[in-house]
Amino acid sequence: MTFENTLEFAKKLDSQDQLHKYQDEFIFPQVNGKKVIYFTGNSLGLQPKRTKAYVDEVMNDWANLAVEGHFYSEKPWWDYHERFANPLSKIVGALPSEVTVMNTLTVNLHLLMVTFYRPTKTRYKIICEEKAFPSDQYMFQSQVHFHGYNPEDALIEIKRREGEHNIRLEDVLAKIEEVGDELALVLIGGVNYYTGQVFDMKTITAAGHRAGAYVGWDLAHAAGNVKLELHDWNVDFAAWCSYKYMNSGPGNASGCFINEKHHNNSELPRFAGWWGHNKERRFKMEQTFDPVHGADGWQISNLPILSLAPYLASVELFDEIGMDVILQKRDTITSYLEFILQEIDKEVDSSFEIITPSNPLERASQLSVLLHGEGRSLFDYLMKSGVITDWREPNVIRLAPVPLYTSFEDMYEFGQILKAGILNKANL
Repeated sequence: MTFENTLEFAKKLDSQDQLHKYQDEFIFPQVNGKKVIYFTGNSLGLQPKRTKAYVDEVMNDWANLAVEGHFYSEKPWWDYHERFANPLSKIVGALPSEVTVMNTLTVNLHLLMVTFYRPTKTRYKIICEEKAFPSDQYMFQSQVHFHGYNPEDALIEIKRREGEHNIRLEDVLAKIEEVGDELALVLIGGVNYYTGQVFDMKTITAAGHRAGAYVGWDLAHAAGNVKLELHDWNVDFAAWCSYKYMNSGPGNASGCFINEKHHNNSELPRFAGWWGHNKERRFKMEQTFDPVHGADGWQISNLPILSLAPYLASVELFDEIGMDVILQKRDTITSYLEFILQEIDKEVDSSFEIITPSNPLERASQLSVLLHGEGRSLFDYLMKSGVITDWREPNVIRLAPVPLYTSFEDMYEFGQILKAGILNKANL
């Protein structure tokens, strides 16, 4: 497609966009009496309007039924989480029995490492990405310490080559082969939070397995944003948060994937709890743990229904639309944003360096942009002008044009505001 940096062209794209109507499904903050251009769905998604009804339903059931709501509400609480199995399985490419919801992201990654990080004297090393999200780094360090190893020895970071912003696939594969028989686990973020790079999860998973290691993925920035085929890729486990691209609300519940090949393996350890026990016998209060078959068997506590309600509203919205439609718009609107940035770059003295891969197969709904010659004052100008974006030191802005609620007109308007901020920076 040949793009144009005009309002008319942007409106034309919106008129052809089958997701354009879904903007009205979300609540936008207001700045200067006008809805914002929202680029931070990679940190916290906007609130769907339908969410309130789902939460109110739980509140009303609690008020009217109290404890009986566990069994007699319209969506009984004791099996509320089971409503996620089918829609979530489509989002991440899994069997319904391979997905569940529980806890929050880093908690779930810790719990999954109980099962899948089983170091021995000779096989104890973990391969991860350089500059992973800090929570992952802390998790790796604490897990390695817990097992009595030194992180400087046990943690192997895949590094970027000198002068490059992204990690090369061949370097990941070479490092896996190099570590070889010492490798216990590969655990990488499916999408790097800083650069927006999407890793080749299928190829890396296969390489990890050839080395005899388990392979898991932190899908915080991938779930609801990237085409995932976790079952077909033979991924061992994965976890993701729900509050970014899936718009479930701040700090909300996490999702988990555990490949069905592990469901019947009684030798794999797990931290057990009441809610992971045999559903049909749970209320018999038995002393011996008998796990639910499937990913639900990794649950520990009864679930926070008030947190799950917004998440259910979101996954049902995704199910209504379908990931293929979302991903098609994602690619087009991200390319249009890239074009707008390149056009504005020609009209100003500053220069923009997009550090997210240009290959559409290696990126999703995020462009990370180095603003050479610009500082924090430009970010402040954007925020005051109704563009909600994310600043990372020293001078990177992360822009996430989420397909469900950003428009092509938003991309055009952002370009005009960005240009005005740079041209008028003496007055900022």
